[in-house]
Amino acid sequence: MDAEIQEYFELTESEMDASIDHLKRELMKISTGKANPNMVSGILVSYYGSETPLNQVANVTVADSRTLTIQPWEKSMIAPIEKAIFEANLGVTPQNDGELVRLSIPPLTEDRRKQLAKQAKDQGEDTKVSIRNARRDLMNEIKKAVKDGYPEDAGKRKEDEAESLTKKYVGRVDELVKNKEEDIFTI
Repeated sequence: MDAEIQEYFELTESEMDASIDHLKRELMKISTGKANPNMVSGILVSYYGSETPLNQVANVTVADSRTLTIQPWEKSMIAPIEKAIFEANLGVTPQNDGELVRLSIPPLTEDRRKQLAKQAKDQGEDTKVSIRNARRDLMNEIKKAVKDGYPEDAGKRKEDEAESLTKKYVGRVDELVKNKEEDIFTI
């Protein structure tokens, strides 16, 4: 029965790791006023009838701290790339010169910085909820094992272990969000 509970712990920890990875990807998409290729990483472009990630039809590079350049591998892709950027609602207007698409990242206003920091906090809270849900499932499995004959004091120790695991992951979420907020408010 100990091995079963250990399996549940490993499963829970992998769920929590997945939540942290998801948070990292979501935080990368939040603009900090600096050009970052991750801003366009989730954009899908219509490429010969199928939705294809932007980085598979074009080269995305940082020209300077406030400019991203997107150079499609086929000139015919400029219009679909522009359309996809408009539809992604990044708050940036693409400009094309027939060869490539430029995205000029405007400097962030104080209000926009606060809004982005709030968005980062919301992402962190969503991640904490998924971590707590994983803990709840683990606790239920431990309680079920105790009901089925697992020693009660050992069950209590496992519950304390689950609680400390949860605190560790919630602390990582708080740190990621805090770092993102600092990045947003750095001018």
